[in-house]
Amino acid sequence: MFPPYFLLIILLIICLSFIEEVLTIRHTLPFILFICIIFLLSGCWNKRELNELAIVTAVGIDKTDELLEVSVQIVNPSQVASNKAISNQAPVFTYHAKGKTLLEAIRKLTTLTPRKPYYAHAQVIIIGEKLAEEGMNSVFDLFQRDAEGRNDIHIIIAHQATAQEVLSILTPLEDIPASKIIKSLKDSEDMWGATESVTLDHLVNDLTSTDHSAILPSIKIYGNADKGRYSSNVEQTESPAQLQYNGLAILKNYRLIGFLSEEESRDYNLLNNNINSTFETISCPGQGKIATKILHASTKITGHIQNNRPSIRIELDIEQNIAEISCHLDVTKSETIDALNQETSKVIRERLVRTLHTIQKTY
Repeated sequence: MFPPYFLLIILLIICLSFIEEVLTIRHTLPFILFICIIFLLSGCWNKRELNELAIVTAVGIDKTDELLEVSVQIVNPSQVASNKAISNQAPVFTYHAKGKTLLEAIRKLTTLTPRKPYYAHAQVIIIGEKLAEEGMNSVFDLFQRDAEGRNDIHIIIAHQATAQEVLSILTPLEDIPASKIIKSLKDSEDMWGATESVTLDHLVNDLTSTDHSAILPSIKIYGNADKGRYSSNVEQTESPAQLQYNGLAILKNYRLIGFLSEEESRDYNLLNNNINSTFETISCPGQGKIATKILHASTKITGHIQNNRPSIRIELDIEQNIAEISCHLDVTKSETIDALNQETSKVIRERLVRTLHTIQKTY
């Protein structure tokens, strides 16, 4: 690429060669604008080569000893490239630094990393449970102001673990753990219904609304976290440590105030019309169970005043298919289908009432 001053010289020569002819034109405004545009031209003065950057895929933030600790997961390019993979190297590296502020900790990382960390490709921010309980407004403020950050980055709470521990777990099938975290989140959201992907922009909008509340997915380490950081974690048929989503975390005024169970998280998403697909299990008239696939769920909530008290009406429309039966039923009869629908409606209604009570009374 030509340097910007070289292009400027060429354009000035062209302009000077035609200046007499241009000045004879009655309207000189186009010429003046053209000259102004020349001085606004820029080249690649602030370019950054790929081999000079450390690509950050995930960021973890914890609170330790009154300091903020930042962990970054950086791609090992020589390992993830299929034709250059080296078997004795990990696909990612993690680095950690502490500071009184988040910016200080991020800048301190440069004393450890062999290249300058580049955050534009970061997919997820993991927040440690201790930090989440104390407040996270400074975290979100920095990433919103940073020109290199992205508003569509996903935010996740580490449950009963630190963000550093979560980012240190190596995952099978997916070489980059951050990719596994995001793919599992979206797949479970589509098929299970107990999680919900939340981006930074969405979260800040919720927390600045009138009720200042929001939800975030929570992730947990199952197994031995210490073993999960070694390559042996992906060299066995059953990994010693695995990352698994564990329902939803509830936030109020940028602070973590509690967690919903997986069942309560599914109910929350049903109430908020966030279910793409899930399942229901109901009892047979005698013994056994029936499992149904929820193919579509639509929720409508309306408010009104009843006996001088505000109340809400929740209408839930569900389309389901029978997936599994462990009892004798003739599903070719319409009365059997009607009975199954009524039983499903009853089960869902009872569960939603319990979840609503938990959300209203506990949180």
